[in-house]
Amino acid sequence: MAGRAGVPTRAQLRAYAVTRSLFRPLDLLAAIERLGFVQIDPIRSPARAQDLILRHRVVGYRVGDLDLAYPDLPVAEDHLHVYGVMPKTMQRLLHPRATAHVWRVENEHPTLARSIVAHVRRHGPTHPAMLEKALGRVGTVNAWGGRSNASTRMLEALHHRGILRVRHRENGIKVYEIAAKRERALSAATRARGVLSLLLRLYAPLPEPTLARLARMVGNSVLPDELRDDALRRLLRSTAVRRASVDGLAYAWPAEEALDVQAPDQVRLFAPFDPVVWDRRRFEHLWGWAYRFEAYTPAAKRRIGYYALPLLWRDAVIGWANVSGGAEAGARRGKLDIALGFVERRPASAVFSRALDAEIARLEQALGSRSP
Repeated sequence: MAGRAGVPTRAQLRAYAVTRSLFRPLDLLAAIERLGFVQIDPIRSPARAQDLILRHRVVGYRVGDLDLAYPDLPVAEDHLHVYGVMPKTMQRLLHPRATAHVWRVENEHPTLARSIVAHVRRHGPTHPAMLEKALGRVGTVNAWGGRSNASTRMLEALHHRGILRVRHRENGIKVYEIAAKRERALSAATRARGVLSLLLRLYAPLPEPTLARLARMVGNSVLPDELRDDALRRLLRSTAVRRASVDGLAYAWPAEEALDVQAPDQVRLFAPFDPVVWDRRRFEHLWGWAYRFEAYTPAAKRRIGYYALPLLWRDAVIGWANVSGGAEAGARRGKLDIALGFVERRPASAVFSRALDAEIARLEQALGSRSP
């Protein structure tokens, strides 16, 4: 039921946030197109974020399916607000990127880009290790203040600029090739509107302050300040978007989507970067507690665990799970060690227990071996 004067309730937003993102599973390409973007993260605990996100939304998904299918799909790895994979039709919104910002490696090694592009043109798909062997190892300061291989950082810079693309991955390592010639560029206004609409659809219902923050995260190379702010105002005032203030927090969502939905009796274990739980501002407002990603928190200061997976029951995130092992453990033993934690207490109903067992079985299947 809607609240006073048609304003949605927090319970309505919770159910809507869950059900719209956890759509009926599709094939891999259709699921990526439906989401618009899938975040990539290398931590495997128990699997990489992209695999944990897609297993909920792709029929029969197994860990690694994205890597296997990627070369044959019309998708591309790129940086939106974070790094991930998206349909090539969406990637058009990001290019050409403005070149005003120069990467540190470009300043430190001004001729390296030309050498790398020449090498990739001559030799085809190029693994960073092959490039290092051909050009030698030269260091550079990376984004975290440490030292990295300059050729690897330059590969990333050339990819960011759209000169190279990721052809495929080998054991998680990106292999690059020359990017295809791009179609005629979209207008700056079209790109800005498209990027903001993509972000809204990915995370709706979305607090408006978060949408503004996401737009800043995309960066000036795609959304210059003056264009970004104007595009954001235009989108929020358009008939394509509905808006409401719930408990003093302004939300926006696609106007054609119905809020009056009900979440099924299901348990889900989410990646920390799953669209349902990605925005910590929305998370705390809708579910009443603060989830923190603690992989980079010193062990002694962790409250819930290194890679705790938020635990959803119906439309409520009621706790978390820490999963020991990974794909190899799942394939070897057929079972995973799962330690549960709850914000309050574990639901006592048999319905919850059956739903939890079903979710654990789905996770084990996704992590398991492909051999019969």
